[in-house]
Amino acid sequence: MHIHFVIHEEFEAPGALVNWAIENNHSTSMTKLYEYNVLPTSAEHIDLLLVLGGPQDPITTTDECPYFDAQKEKELILKCIKANKAVVGICLGAQLIGEALCCAFSHSPEKEIGVWPITLTEEGKTHPKFKHFGEILPVGHWHNDMPGLTPDAVIIATSAGCPRQIIEYSNLVYGLQCHLEFTPEVIDLLIANDSESIACNIDKAFVQSPEVIRSFDYTIMNQAIFTFLDKLLEDYQKTIQETN
Repeated sequence: MHIHFVIHEEFEAPGALVNWAIENNHSTSMTKLYEYNVLPTSAEHIDLLLVLGGPQDPITTTDECPYFDAQKEKELILKCIKANKAVVGICLGAQLIGEALCCAFSHSPEKEIGVWPITLTEEGKTHPKFKHFGEILPVGHWHNDMPGLTPDAVIIATSAGCPRQIIEYSNLVYGLQCHLEFTPEVIDLLIANDSESIACNIDKAFVQSPEVIRSFDYTIMNQAIFTFLDKLLEDYQKTIQETN
């Protein structure tokens, strides 16, 4: 399988997802937008599109951030969806999937930075791709916004600070507002980039100090997303077989 990463910022790296790809002998490619890489123009050689997070939002303009073009990303996402590829968006990536499907993102009720538990909905508890999460799973967060919902979208998980943490848009398309790809190295990058914001918001209910954020073991959430991705690609392979 070929995995393509869309990376908005160096400090919001794929983290553990690269390890998962290597361990499963998947080939990978990356569009590093912060280095002004150009997005793929076709979905042809992509099996799984992974769109990562960033400090932008779907209405950030190219005047505000010259290397971020939300419209072009949404076009790539739609090409992959229409070609029956697997698509996963994380944080900003989840919001862009919703926007590509004509449902606007919105602000989350709470700013979340750190590690906070998500709770699976009734649909999530029995979902074959997510039931291994257990009813409650501590995961990473670094956001102010959340993705929009299509009429057919299914909310898989929520948190105390955000009602849309994991969304199923279709059997092959998922938005994760939360971060299960975090590693200690990515956390250090995020803290270094966002230290002032953390300090200014440390009194908020769902914002943790750098010391607390660094204290967590991220391997359990990493294993959870690895299993999800394995199951997603199993469904993708079935789709390929059914259409051939």
